[in-house]
Amino acid sequence: MKVKNIETSTIKRIAEAIRCGDLSVTEIAEWSIANRQDRGGVLEAYKTWNPDQFISEARAVDSVFAAGIDLGAFQGIPVSVKDLYGVSGYPTFAGCPRELAKKWQIEGPVVRALRHQLAIVSGKTHTVQFAFGALGTNVHWGTPRNPWDSKDHRVPGGSSAGAGVSLWEGSALLALGSDTAGSVRMPASFTGTVGLKTSKGRWSTSGIVPLSHTLDTAGPLTRNVTDSISAFGVIDPLVSKSPNDFFGRVENANLSDFNIGVCDWYFNDCDPGVAEGVMLALNELEQKGARISSVDFVEIEESNTLFTKGGLSAPEFASFINNEMLEFKEDLDPNVAGRFNAMESVEANEYIARCKHRLQLSSKMRENMLGFDAIVGPTIAISPPTLAEVSESKQYHRRNMAASRNTSTVNMLDLCAITIPVALDSINMPVGLHVISQHGDDEKLLAIALTFEKVLGSARERIGVPPLCK
Repeated sequence: MKVKNIETSTIKRIAEAIRCGDLSVTEIAEWSIANRQDRGGVLEAYKTWNPDQFISEARAVDSVFAAGIDLGAFQGIPVSVKDLYGVSGYPTFAGCPRELAKKWQIEGPVVRALRHQLAIVSGKTHTVQFAFGALGTNVHWGTPRNPWDSKDHRVPGGSSAGAGVSLWEGSALLALGSDTAGSVRMPASFTGTVGLKTSKGRWSTSGIVPLSHTLDTAGPLTRNVTDSISAFGVIDPLVSKSPNDFFGRVENANLSDFNIGVCDWYFNDCDPGVAEGVMLALNELEQKGARISSVDFVEIEESNTLFTKGGLSAPEFASFINNEMLEFKEDLDPNVAGRFNAMESVEANEYIARCKHRLQLSSKMRENMLGFDAIVGPTIAISPPTLAEVSESKQYHRRNMAASRNTSTVNMLDLCAITIPVALDSINMPVGLHVISQHGDDEKLLAIALTFEKVLGSARERIGVPPLCK
């Protein structure tokens, strides 16, 4: 394998090339750094970017390989990490204008799982301040640029704002994000990458600055579903103990093995080309043998209604700021601070009622999804807006809620989900197909997504390369 093939190869194939001696870890790091330099930093994926440290880690891993030590598939693979995660040797800002206390640099289980295999960190990617936003904007540090528009600066999706951008930039092969209402899937959908929202409790959120202790989940963004499966096999504490069984189950699934429900509610109020792109992909899947039927669930709409009132994340976030991060309250991004009075005014009885209502909806949803392996629809109903379009507060909040409408239902109903790129909309921005499964069915979800990708093609095959990354 030649170095030039890194951009089109899966992580699995790159790992094989390293072990065959066709590629060194240092070459991968040099390729990553060159990609960022060649694009002049215009995409601005990173809050903290230290190429010297990046190269130093790569050379150290090459030395480990030279000593005959192989700790796993991610040894030497560059990973970008959302700046909510603690990473030893890197500051954590969580989108704030000032660095957080040193305790937020402590690595949690997700980062440690990759570090134990000697994955190398490319840098810390930008996030919306304290992860409270769907569009990816940050008044303190700037907003990464969506690479699909070479003319206007469009938002990349939030709150894992730099994650998907780092993948297209070519500075990382895996990106770590977090998802409370769609913060992995929204940037993945907006940038044409794959984003996995894991089942709540499946992966530890220790070592990640919290937004909502009830809804927060950790998850990866990748260039294709195969890479997402590779990451899951290493990070997930259940399957990492017997990865071969996991890979066999996921990779040997067939399209006709699954009963798929197309959820009409997710197609409401879509921008031009969004619903059409998803339906075209579903028609292709059906022609290749997918078992697809139309469904609707009242619980989805009710969960969205609860979310628009602030759900659980808003009052839990307010409690976190007022009790642990009070010194940062005065520095809150205006788009966050503007909603803070409403967040902290939620009384205890109202919060308890919301918790109870959410659990009731979740229970009903589990019952009603029986017989379906997954339900599908557009990941996000709108096209990524330009920065200018969300510069005014009212327009920001309108589009912020529109972007998170579909994805937030998954968190509110305790489901797991993945988005895969399937089309370009009427303004040539990526469209994601949202695949949603029951809580705990993460392996099945990945199997379904892989069967879809085998028919539809990976992002590069399906929708091409962003104009700013050619």
